[in-house]
Amino acid sequence: MRQANVERKTKETEISVTVNIDGTGAYTVSTGIGFLDHMLEQLSRHSMIDLNVKADGDLHIDYHHTTEDTGIVIGEAVKQALGDRAGITRYGSALVPLDEALTRAVVDCSNRPYLFWSVKFSRPKLGEMDTELFREWFQAFAQAAGLTLHVENLYGENNHHIVESAYKALARALRQAVTMDPRAEGMVPSTKGMLSDQD
Repeated sequence: MRQANVERKTKETEISVTVNIDGTGAYTVSTGIGFLDHMLEQLSRHSMIDLNVKADGDLHIDYHHTTEDTGIVIGEAVKQALGDRAGITRYGSALVPLDEALTRAVVDCSNRPYLFWSVKFSRPKLGEMDTELFREWFQAFAQAAGLTLHVENLYGENNHHIVESAYKALARALRQAVTMDPRAEGMVPSTKGMLSDQD
């Protein structure tokens, strides 16, 4: 089973994450940020990656550190669980609608982190959460997980729908990319013979 547990403690946050790539989409998420919890639950359910997240952060300051660090630790856990990435499909893409909003996510499990983000919001906050923090989460996750990730909101009006469709699109694209390819058992999906951020 492709599983990992990662813990990270700083002066700003204390976070523990467990992932099971070959799970059923079961989750237990507690970050202290209700909207972020909701998005991480969507990520788990629609990627079929089991996800346990416990985060305690300096929410009395703002939500930035907890949001970003949660992305880092989940990304690190996914990276560890993927190991050398032998046999995976590697690429994944998804178009996900949520009512009037439509978002596309494309993933390459290349171990070369990069985020292309084309998502705009018309409001500075969703509930108590700054909408600018969603890019910070996706950036932290892609960097730590070793993903090239493109996220584009093609259209939409409701900010909740836009961000939720982004997380669901990521989930579906990631589910495809990390699935084992039965035709490539034991093979690293690269002509270099390895997927490394050093090459």
